[in-house]
Amino acid sequence: MQKTFAILGSGMQGTAAAYDLAKHADPKEIRMGDALQEQAQRNADRVNQLVGRTVCTAHQVDALDPENLGQFLDPIDVVLSCVPYWMHPRVAAVAIRHKTNMVDMGGDTAVAWETLKLDEQAKSEGISIVPDTGLAPGLVNDLGNYLIEQFDQVESVRLYCGGLPQNPKPPFNYKLVFNIEGLVTEYSHRADVVRDGKIVQVDTLAELEKIHVDGLGEMEAFTTSGGASTAPFTHEGKLGSYEYKTIRFPGHCERMRLFKDYGFWGAEPVVTRSGEAIPIEVFHKLMGEAFRDPSDKDQVIVRGVGVGSKQRNRKRIQLDIHEKHDDATGFTAMERLTGFSTATYAKHVAGGHCGPGCHRYETAMTGVKFLGEIQERGIRVKIQESAA
Repeated sequence: MQKTFAILGSGMQGTAAAYDLAKHADPKEIRMGDALQEQAQRNADRVNQLVGRTVCTAHQVDALDPENLGQFLDPIDVVLSCVPYWMHPRVAAVAIRHKTNMVDMGGDTAVAWETLKLDEQAKSEGISIVPDTGLAPGLVNDLGNYLIEQFDQVESVRLYCGGLPQNPKPPFNYKLVFNIEGLVTEYSHRADVVRDGKIVQVDTLAELEKIHVDGLGEMEAFTTSGGASTAPFTHEGKLGSYEYKTIRFPGHCERMRLFKDYGFWGAEPVVTRSGEAIPIEVFHKLMGEAFRDPSDKDQVIVRGVGVGSKQRNRKRIQLDIHEKHDDATGFTAMERLTGFSTATYAKHVAGGHCGPGCHRYETAMTGVKFLGEIQERGIRVKIQESAA
């Protein structure tokens, strides 16, 4: 039976998710919802043109107006929440009342926990909700799942991800391909990791290490928050370590650490000669624009490294994904890996494969199934196995 899907927040990643659903989920309809009718219409038309049929319709909707949002969700089987991360629990509460299944793109672990608190309400309405289904958090944890599934006993899982420009420009060598608020959250909040079998919190923009990436050479990786989401709590006590780091071109971490250490991400007003200003809002405005470079195309690096034993043989498995901007569709690598991942989970939920309730992402689908799904979409996963 064909399902009706909705995209709430029809921007960059939401449009890629709609395209993936149109290609792989056999939808009856995809409703493209956005606060801006023009954006919803433009991107609905774009997906329809790419797939060669009319499957998307445009709708203006206010995600923060429960009545308006509820009317939008009434006929929907699964909604994909692609709005700013802090809105997801509010959207989930409305989705439950209107008996609409939901997945979201995530972005902050504390917000995911707020959504997961709605478990009993979701169960009572027979609704399935899965938060944090994007890239990191999201796809990276599926690599973690896959690695864990390959071992009888797991010692460690280390995950890495980075959205990068193809032609980096100093001094930051970075290109923003998602929300600036989400980037600062990753850089400023503390990160949850598993070490020695227990959850600990570590500082962000720290623990710098060098890693080699084929085709790019030496890169840097450092701690950021949110990338592993709830997975460390799920795996605590089951393995020695489970950690996530962000990949960037060398030198980026040190430069961003200056903003963190010298108060540019503060939320309290400061007094200037022209009046009061909130530092983080000024940073969002100035750097949100400076980090965007429409003249350059992006690439995304994802890596998972697992060490453990299988049939008493100790081994190391490394998974690598290196995707670039897709000229054929016009979707960036970030849009594809984030949007396609969320759409994969929406299709999974629509097929009845998640029972009622709010599910931690890493428990909603096996890593083996997910990797099979994204490889069907042309996402290449390089798997290397060696003795450890």
